[in-house]
Amino acid sequence: MNSKENPIEKSINENLETINHLKDISSEILKVSEVLKKLIKNDGHLFVCGNGGSAADSQHIVGEFRGHFEKERKPLRASALSVDTSTITAIGNDYGFEHIFSRQVEALAKPNDVLIAISTSGNSRNILEATKVAKKIGLITIGLTGKTGGQLAKTADHVLKVPSNRTPRIQEGHELILHILIEMIDDEIDQ
Repeated sequence: MNSKENPIEKSINENLETINHLKDISSEILKVSEVLKKLIKNDGHLFVCGNGGSAADSQHIVGEFRGHFEKERKPLRASALSVDTSTITAIGNDYGFEHIFSRQVEALAKPNDVLIAISTSGNSRNILEATKVAKKIGLITIGLTGKTGGQLAKTADHVLKVPSNRTPRIQEGHELILHILIEMIDDEIDQ
């Protein structure tokens, strides 16, 4: 890209390229959708965690689970671990920021529940801790990350890597993946 490229066009072109390459992980997205469909069938609970923009993504997808996406259906059991500021600050103060999600998983989750852990780098300590505790309890873990996957790619049961090294493009990819997953779930749920 030359230095005079329009910044708007540059961002749009990067986004389109990244989104187009999500087709390369469509088989893994399908596997994750099957995990989530099984979770719902078994009346399990989905837990989602992330930091910053990824925390917003976790709250967004939980809203789609508890409310609805495009068609009316029963609410689905899901919790974003980034919403309870009293719990987060108490755990952060007493145990350290790296435990703000793992302590909640330990308190709330049961075997065969699912944790979606979102980290653009795949190296956020609190995300890795949550994944470690979730696996110890018997949860199925799903990591959403960027191109390299970081440590999360080595620890999660299923990993969806957005093929970019740029945080905004990764976050845009995560949002599309999460929308695809809920759309696939909604297509199979009775209203």
